[in-house]
Amino acid sequence: MSEEPEKLAEGTLISHLLELRDRLLRALIGIGIALGPCVYYSNDLFTFVAQPILAKLPKGSSLIATGVMSPFTTPFKLSFFVALFLAMPYVIYQIWAFVAPGLYRHERRFAVPLLVSSILLFYVGMAFAYYLVFPVMFQFFAGTTPKGVAMMTDINNYLDFVLTMFFCFGLAFEVPVAVVLLVLMGIVRIEKLKEHRGYVLVGIFILAALLTPPDAISQCSLAIPMYLLYEGGILMARVLSRSRSAPSAQEANEN
Repeated sequence: MSEEPEKLAEGTLISHLLELRDRLLRALIGIGIALGPCVYYSNDLFTFVAQPILAKLPKGSSLIATGVMSPFTTPFKLSFFVALFLAMPYVIYQIWAFVAPGLYRHERRFAVPLLVSSILLFYVGMAFAYYLVFPVMFQFFAGTTPKGVAMMTDINNYLDFVLTMFFCFGLAFEVPVAVVLLVLMGIVRIEKLKEHRGYVLVGIFILAALLTPPDAISQCSLAIPMYLLYEGGILMARVLSRSRSAPSAQEANEN
């Protein structure tokens, strides 16, 4: 006995717009709730984020604030981004709750693991940058400072640099998810991904050179994990492709 085809939820344009408005409001409320404690502990958060460079500065040196309002605005800006990162799972859930009714059951089954993986990988990329890359990078910068030059970095410039690096490494760790999506959507075959490994490796190093400071340590710190994650994405895509094709083959045999 064949099952009836799955029907997707339908609605008017107005109902979809109202649903989108409600989801966006909930996401903003979630960010606002996370922002409160982040603002309260904004100075502590900035001290934590600044620890990698503070540990590598020469003795007697420190970060400086060149703007009149920088001691207030810089930690406040950091607290907003921290609140956004903390509330990101809830924000993603609201987006998912809006999109999910328009997906078939088998599409939702594969989308949920990819969604969760993308969030976790982004956080892992940020942690990788903070704990492994920043200490080596700032040690290199401090060691190459010319004689007679005091390394005293402005706190606003430092925060912009750190946020950019967090974003770059977070996106770099999304490579496996991108590879899996390309394969599952039929845009690229796994055989092609394997065949063009050399081109991908060169492209990754070029991209890392554009995203990171102009030193080999930073470039390699981003490029090497990206390539390893690319290989991991190929492995994940192969496993998911087999698991997806197995039920299709079983249904064909039953028919």
